[in-house]
Amino acid sequence: MKEDASAADDLRLVLKAQRGDREAVDALVSRYQKLAYQYAWRLCRDADEAADVVAEAFARVYTGIARFRKESRFSTWFYRIIVNCYLDMRKREKRHQHNSIEKEVELEEGEVFRQFASEATGPDTAAEESLRTTLLSNAIAELPEMHRVMIVMYHVEMLEYEEIAAALGLPVGTVKSRLNRARLALKELLAPHMELFAR
Repeated sequence: MKEDASAADDLRLVLKAQRGDREAVDALVSRYQKLAYQYAWRLCRDADEAADVVAEAFARVYTGIARFRKESRFSTWFYRIIVNCYLDMRKREKRHQHNSIEKEVELEEGEVFRQFASEATGPDTAAEESLRTTLLSNAIAELPEMHRVMIVMYHVEMLEYEEIAAALGLPVGTVKSRLNRARLALKELLAPHMELFAR
């Protein structure tokens, strides 16, 4: 119910923005700024890059709000913009050949896959959990961009298949198959450490 109210409020602001109300656009930016940064950071694993992605995404919102057709939620449209900004940034980096091999990829503990959380307590368990988190975040960082997008959207942002499909402009079946390939790629990267994830 709260989600529906939020979507309705977003739509009200979008309609005002499309009539030229700059304050309505500012209100949308204010509402989504924190969530946008968190999402971009999970994709980039770098604070500066995430800030660049968010800045570019909001610039695209300002220039493209008139083209938003209201066929989906504003949040879904905005997710697509963030993903596109992230992928565009990666393409530019590849053209300029300056990717860092020292990129920081730490996650907050327990952030990614809830099924990896342990019920046990104690220093040994905490150390093991920390190692699992580090290995998992490093593996996600090694995934190709679209695989990383799929893992983050489904397992971190907890979006439904339909929401991901709408955000990326893909059929639901394609989302499911790409997510499956992303999981297989992640499993392969984690294979040398699978004893840590066997619980």
